[in-house]
Amino acid sequence: MTAIDHARPVGPRTLAARAQAATSLSGALRGAVAKGEVRRVVCLVPDPHARFAAVELDANFFVDTVLSTGYGMCSYVLGWNPEREAVNAPAVDQFLGGYGDLRLRPDLATLTPDGPTRWQVVCDVEWPDGRPVPEAPRTTLRDQLVAAEKHDLVPSIGIEHEVTFTRPDGTPLTTAGLDYAVGALSPLSGLLADVHTAVDTLGLGVESARGECHPGQYEVVQRHRDALAACDDAMLHQLVIRRTAAAHGLRAGYLASEAPGTGGSCHVHLSISDPSGVSQVPGDRPGQLSTVFGHFLAGILRAAPDLTAFWAPTWNSYVRLRTGPFSPRSVRWAVDDRTAAIRITGYGPSLRMEARFAGADAQPHLVVAALLASGLSGVEERLPLPAENKQTGDLARTPWEALNRLTTSKLPTALLGEAVVDHRAAFLGEELDWGLDQVTESHRTRSDLRA
Repeated sequence: MTAIDHARPVGPRTLAARAQAATSLSGALRGAVAKGEVRRVVCLVPDPHARFAAVELDANFFVDTVLSTGYGMCSYVLGWNPEREAVNAPAVDQFLGGYGDLRLRPDLATLTPDGPTRWQVVCDVEWPDGRPVPEAPRTTLRDQLVAAEKHDLVPSIGIEHEVTFTRPDGTPLTTAGLDYAVGALSPLSGLLADVHTAVDTLGLGVESARGECHPGQYEVVQRHRDALAACDDAMLHQLVIRRTAAAHGLRAGYLASEAPGTGGSCHVHLSISDPSGVSQVPGDRPGQLSTVFGHFLAGILRAAPDLTAFWAPTWNSYVRLRTGPFSPRSVRWAVDDRTAAIRITGYGPSLRMEARFAGADAQPHLVVAALLASGLSGVEERLPLPAENKQTGDLARTPWEALNRLTTSKLPTALLGEAVVDHRAAFLGEELDWGLDQVTESHRTRSDLRA
């Protein structure tokens, strides 16, 4: 195996520390390429639909040219729908006019193996003249990290993703839930063995994995790390888990709800530290939250309803929010309460919040960016923390309501900027148009019942 130490450090890491790690990895990568140990590098760009756009490059070309000058990728990756067709909305026109290129800028702090002689790297994007692209999910998140560091706050993020393994027709591999199961995982044993091997090969640092509460459902939990790494790595885990399932002729589903009454989530564990790594979450007494984290939490509680479109970006998202037994329809916080939208968990330096808003279909960079922007607004305004278990609002129950809140409230634009909000609104609008243009078997069945 190539001797490139790509392990992600546990805990918070400043943007400057990430840059230093990238510089170190640049030397290691150049050495491995010179020895012929790395022959291909896959450049990955997170798109608005929580998947990667990719281009595979010769490794020598990558280190000789791309690291210094970047590489082109068609800008429509930020203007396409899940079918890779252009979205018809003014907010994405700039990505479609002429179908020109964005410039990829590899972030070598994301280097990850993808085979014996192939490695992959997640990239930022910019316009050819060097202007940033605020609508790019990674840029949206990076902008919030810059804002946080201006307050001497550095977040640490742990992401839990729930995946459901089904046959190609959508039938789960088990007929019953798998919550903390042992023997009941037997029907998945061959698949899970290969999933574990694939995930371990990435070397990204997994905290735990277990059966979840719905048929065929499984959960992979990352160890906490810096926010960019957490979101990139969550998507890399999804990539290899989907790939492994496909090799078995199966589907790894990241729907928010595989069936009414079920839920697939992207839970985000979040803490904040000072630049030296000292947690700013605990207060003076055991179990107490600090003043600054109380403000941070208050900001998230205030903004969560208006930002539903970030937690719930698809038609299917609202099946989870409307029918899922643990879905966070009502916005409140509580200590170690999994029925609350925000759960406070851990103790001492590990005290943290678990934001339970987002479904498994959400774009993780945008979810974390929205959490940080909301929390920082609470810090800036010194918002008082509502009492524990006090309901402060409700998430939108329909995509129409979510779109209306996103576009009529002043808060989303104040938090994330007009470009980001308009971009998100364009994709939720396209999702609504797509759903209304479909004729499904459910439509036929329901029509026959009226006969």
